[in-house]
Amino acid sequence: MDIKVHSIHFKADQKLIDFINEKVTKLQLLFDQIIVSEVFLRLDKNSDKENKITEVKILIPGKELFAKKQCKTFEEAADLCIDALKTQVKKYKEKQLS
Repeated sequence: MDIKVHSIHFKADQKLIDFINEKVTKLQLLFDQIIVSEVFLRLDKNSDKENKITEVKILIPGKELFAKKQCKTFEEAADLCIDALKTQVKKYKEKQLS
């Protein structure tokens, strides 16, 4: 699986990128047919506290799954995105089996 991390209008530190790579790689254990994963990190100027937005898009054969969360930290938002995507992947797998 190819993982691409994009930080919009700021430079993400290596620790954050490693954390996100580790989380996204765990999706591969759940479903091994993930082709590519793109993570977008951006700051929302309108919100004071919860201004970190994380968007995760994964490409699987015949479908694109997407999750977007806004939290106080990128790590928290990434965790929530991965949880949402786990649910989507499970539903997708169930449909494939039936």
